[in-house]
Amino acid sequence: MHYAEIKNYDIANGEGIRVSLFVSGCPHHCKGCFNEEAQAYDYGKLFTEKEEQEILDYLDNDFINGLTLLGGEPMWPNNQKGLLSLLRKVKDKYPNKSIWCYTGYTFDKEIMDKMYKENDFTREFLSYIDVLIDGRFVESLLNRTLYFRGSSNQRIIDVKKSIRRKKIVEYKMDREGEKVNA
Repeated sequence: MHYAEIKNYDIANGEGIRVSLFVSGCPHHCKGCFNEEAQAYDYGKLFTEKEEQEILDYLDNDFINGLTLLGGEPMWPNNQKGLLSLLRKVKDKYPNKSIWCYTGYTFDKEIMDKMYKENDFTREFLSYIDVLIDGRFVESLLNRTLYFRGSSNQRIIDVKKSIRRKKIVEYKMDREGEKVNA
């Protein structure tokens, strides 16, 4: 697996201050993509144990709220497999830090109705994800007032509740973009 960038202090891609990993490779090719160069599967550098450890070290700060995966496409099957080792280590070492994941795939139709049923690694991958922002970026639906999304078709999903209830449960936030206990 290749990656485009690691940000150790990111405030744009999830709640609080986060470590963000931008993976390479995306099959969607959304018009107006903010990270078009990362659509190539071999863009950037090879993701190794060195980068895994770098991310774990960045997360070892009390002020860091968690890890965000984006890209490219983290849910592309080869990237899921490439990220599993990291996700296991993050949840083992930092069980109280959240993991957010951005994907162009839709949670209900493409992930749960297909990937989740067909792949053990998808089931394991999703077991580590707390919040998933789903849906392809649609340039005509661009809305710069939305928290943590680019276009209005994208949803912020509470993954664990959605899997448990077998229906989409949106992650609730207040007007300032902070989680609401619901």
